[in-house]
Amino acid sequence: MAALGWLTPRRRSATARSVLAGEAAAEAARKSSQELEALEALHGTAPAAEPDFPVAGDDRAAAFFDLDNTVMQGAAIFHFGRGLYKRKFFQRRELARFAWQQAWFRLAGVEDPEHMQDARDSALSIVKGHRVAELMSIGEEIYDEYMAERIWPGTRALAQAHLDAGQKVWLVTAAPVETATIIARRLGLTGALGPVAESVDGVYTGKLVGEPLHGPAKAEAVRALAHAEGLDLTRCAAYSDSHNDIPMLSLVGHPYAINPDAKLRKHARAREWRLRDYRTGRKAAKVGIPAAAGVGAIAGGTAAAVALHRRRR
Repeated sequence: MAALGWLTPRRRSATARSVLAGEAAAEAARKSSQELEALEALHGTAPAAEPDFPVAGDDRAAAFFDLDNTVMQGAAIFHFGRGLYKRKFFQRRELARFAWQQAWFRLAGVEDPEHMQDARDSALSIVKGHRVAELMSIGEEIYDEYMAERIWPGTRALAQAHLDAGQKVWLVTAAPVETATIIARRLGLTGALGPVAESVDGVYTGKLVGEPLHGPAKAEAVRALAHAEGLDLTRCAAYSDSHNDIPMLSLVGHPYAINPDAKLRKHARAREWRLRDYRTGRKAAKVGIPAAAGVGAIAGGTAAAVALHRRRR
């Protein structure tokens, strides 16, 4: 991996692996943004917001958006897994695992670290030995097939408001940086910070650089990028649905809880953070799933759970 010469070394409270993951994600995001800046931002009208925010022309401000259940319904890595299964990258028994994890995520409305880690490990083992260019091309197709229709319009409008104000907008996610970069480009955003999968001569090794971009590692990625870009974090905004992202949200002057889980909602209310909930239906709003998808998710999750239980036995 290229030397991180643009970073200023300093002591941090996060673990060394979190720092490494954050810095690697920030470096990859800066490189990808150079290409994304040339693309036109999406046209649209942002919803009415506080009159003084985002501040137009404030080039020391930026916005950082979590991806799963904040920008997109469900988890990007699970949708990516569905696309790879369709292309015969792995067998049906692995699909059952992805289906169960996705059903849990949609029903509970929260990130289960064990499920997310299992999904990442599965994805890394699946792509091992494949070329980066091949997976990027397939990722474009998977976005159209499974992800495009799952973007929350309200969150997309919030991102557009920052773009219209002349600010950069970054995704910050535990999803692979290649997948996150595709989503960012399709939405007209600046770029993405995500886990960097190791590759040698353009071929995936099946390993990560550092650790998954989760919790404190997300905060380190934002901190590193802000330092490199000359941003003032007190003038920046961050958006997330999960209490796991409280470290990232606490870094900025304008934190938003989007479709929040119970812990984040409680935390946000106690600190008078702004809240937005774009889920529909009373039950869906409580558990974090689209109302029409509830029955299907339960049925699919039950079937997947049975398959997974049989496999473990």
